[in-house]
Amino acid sequence: MSINPLYISAEKLAEMKKEIEYLKTFKRREIADRIEKAKDLGDLSENADYTDAKEDLSANELRIVKLDNDIRSGIVIETQGGDQVAIGNTVQAKVNGKDRVLKVVGAAEADPMSGQISNESPIGLALLGRKAGDKVTVQAPAGPVEYEIIAIS
Repeated sequence: MSINPLYISAEKLAEMKKEIEYLKTFKRREIADRIEKAKDLGDLSENADYTDAKEDLSANELRIVKLDNDIRSGIVIETQGGDQVAIGNTVQAKVNGKDRVLKVVGAAEADPMSGQISNESPIGLALLGRKAGDKVTVQAPAGPVEYEIIAIS
C-alpha cells in the first residue's frame, strides 16, 4: 500500500501546531475536569457524563496523534516560480469560456469551492507539469471539461 505524502503550506503547518498545542493543554484539562466531576457523582457504570467525557478524551487523543503524525511527516510546500504547474502554484485558466483562478494545494488544504484544488484531484493531476498555453481535458460527472492554462504564478 503506497501512502501519498502530505503536502502542506507553512500557514497550514502553523495552524496544525496551534491546534495540537490547544488540544494538549486546554482541551485535555477541560476533559479531565469533566471526568473528575462525573466521578464525584458516584456509580460510573450508569453515569452518562462520565461515559461522554471518556469518549471525548479518546477522540481528543486520537486527534493529537493524527496531528502529530501529520506535522512530523508533512512536506511544507513553497510557492514555486517557473513555467510549469506545481503544488503551491496559482493557475489562471479558461474553463467553459470563463476565467478561473485555481491554487494547487496538498489534499489536507483542498477547498474546491474557494478555488483550492488538491494535487491528487482529477483537475490537480491534469494541471501538474503543464505550461501556460496548454489545454487539458478533465472528465467530470457531467462530461469532459477543458481547461486552458493562461498563466502560472
